Amino acid sequence: MTLPDSAAVAAQIAAFESDLAQAKNARDAQPIRDRYLGRKNSVVASWMQTIATAPADQKKTIGRFANELKQAIEERWTRYVQQAEMSARPAGAVDVTLPGRIPALGHRHPLTIVRDRMEEIFTRMGFATVEGPEVEDEWHCFDALNMPADHPARDMQDTLYLGSPICGEGGDSDPRTLLRTHTSSIQIRYMLAHQPPIRIIAPGRVYRRDDLDLTHTPMFTQVEGLVVGEGISLGDLKGTLVAFARDMFGPKSRLRFRPSFFPYTEPSAEVDISCWKCDGAGCPMCKKTGWLEILGSGMVHPAVFEAVGYDPERFTGFAWGRGVERVAILRYQVDDIRLFYENDLRFLEQFPY
Repeated sequence: MTLPDSAAVAAQIAAFESDLAQAKNARDAQPIRDRYLGRKNSVVASWMQTIATAPADQKKTIGRFANELKQAIEERWTRYVQQAEMSARPAGAVDVTLPGRIPALGHRHPLTIVRDRMEEIFTRMGFATVEGPEVEDEWHCFDALNMPADHPARDMQDTLYLGSPICGEGGDSDPRTLLRTHTSSIQIRYMLAHQPPIRIIAPGRVYRRDDLDLTHTPMFTQVEGLVVGEGISLGDLKGTLVAFARDMFGPKSRLRFRPSFFPYTEPSAEVDISCWKCDGAGCPMCKKTGWLEILGSGMVHPAVFEAVGYDPERFTGFAWGRGVERVAILRYQVDDIRLFYENDLRFLEQFPY
């Protein structure tokens, strides 16, 4: 008996491929497949049958080459069937047998995460969230907030004024129109439409003529708060901000209130939080002070109440304002504000949903 070898296997494979190439369709190809792979009277079956009658020392060799031939022909038959199915499928048809593709899922931007977190904290404290127009007039943005006409914040180098004015209020029939520099204008609009008690936060984008650098951007997001009622004190302001800081940054967070000046609050205070990097010991991040500035605050100035028609002898209140980017920098330990606006997925994908 002549033993099969690699050349014989290759010859049989070549013969199968040649016969298959002559088939006009899958129906014509099926008999060719059966002639080589059928259970009875096929090429592979005849090789398998010779194993039973072959000498013991030849059984292993015959079996190995028979299996090689069977596997090679099965692979080529499978490939032929797949190609035939693809050719028969109309152009643009969907192959439902292909495994599904899992779409890439996005998530919220880190600034959105921080803003939502801040709103959630103050909502639990009983604050309502209100919004207002980004294009404002000078009365709502400056005059009603006790900022005189010669205040530096109203200069062209600090404020983005527009060319088309809008009709204003407060006696100014044609004020200059601007992109709001703070969301305090929302507080004015809300007080004009509502009577105390008031407890609101006013989130939104604001605009200033700042150069883009590590800590400044011409457009950023603020969340300002306002509480107005009878008997509201500075202690209420401090308690509110301390509760917020411990919820936002952790129970060990410490705040420091420093006297300051804002036209719409009196007294006013800058608020610092203990440095997260050195835990207040002093490092380059906090300029060796152990503290990082986080927001401005104070008791609402009586002139602001008079502008909206409130009795300053009856009502008191407090307000504060903080940048969302500033809180995000502290919360996520980011040292460059520009990273939040460059849309680099390598950076954005590091943050939780």
